[in-house]
Amino acid sequence: MNELFCRGLTLPIAYHKALLELQGAPIVPCPDWNTNQKEVSMTIVVDEPLRDNMISRLFFGDPVSLEQYRQEMLDGILDFEVERGNWTYTYHSRYAGQYQFILDELRRDPWSRRAVMDIRTPEDMGSPDPACWQHVQYFIRDGALHCKVLFRSNDACKATFMNAFALILLQKRIADALDVAMGSYTHRANSFHCYERDFAMLDGYCARIRAGAVDCERDDLTFSYADDWAEQMADAQAEIKEKVTALRMGSSDR
Repeated sequence: MNELFCRGLTLPIAYHKALLELQGAPIVPCPDWNTNQKEVSMTIVVDEPLRDNMISRLFFGDPVSLEQYRQEMLDGILDFEVERGNWTYTYHSRYAGQYQFILDELRRDPWSRRAVMDIRTPEDMGSPDPACWQHVQYFIRDGALHCKVLFRSNDACKATFMNAFALILLQKRIADALDVAMGSYTHRANSFHCYERDFAMLDGYCARIRAGAVDCERDDLTFSYADDWAEQMADAQAEIKEKVTALRMGSSDR
C-alpha cells in the first residue's frame, strides 16, 4: 500500500497536491460498499493553516455547508440527534468531554506529549458506521500549537477538505484559549481514497490543478477566507439556525 507525503504552505496547496497523488493510485476493491476505489495512505502537512487563500474551490460544498459543518464540529449543533438515539455519534459528541483535558494538560506542561483526544470508542468495533476520524494530538513547540490528526478512512473528494478546515479552526480555538500561536496542521489518512463513482470528479479537479502551477495561490483554485468566505459563512448562520431549530422540533423538512 503506497505511503505518500504532501506538504504545502496553505491548506489548498497541500490538499491539491494530495489529489494529484491520488489520481495516479491503483484501483482496488471496496467490498463493504460494493464498488472499487483509488486508495493510498496519505499524510498532508499544512505549514501555515490560517494563511489565505485558505478555501479550495475543489471541494464538495459551499459557504452554507461549510459553516454548518464548522458548527457541527466545533459547537455540536447536531449532538441532539445522538441524545434522541437517531445517530450513534457526532465527532463533537465524541471529543467534547475531553476538550477541557487538553487545555488543562497543556497548561500543566506546555511540553506535554499527553494532550490526546480519542474519537474511536469500543462501540465502533462491529459497527456498520464506525467513526472515520480516530485520534488527535496537540503539541506546543516553539510557542505554537501544532495539531496531528489521524483518520482511518477519508473520502478525498467529498470529505477531506471540510474535515481539515474544521479541525484547523478547532486548533485555533485551543490555541486562542492557551494564548499561543498557531503551528502546523498534519492530517494523516490511512485510507485516503476516491470511490469509483467519483473518478470523474477527481479527474476534473486534477485537470484544473494541472492547468497552472500547483505551488501558487491561484484565484481559479482558491478563495480568500478572511476577505470573502468568512462573511458568507456568517451570513448563513441564520439559515442554519432555522434549519437546526426545525430539526430539534421534530420537523421532517431536512
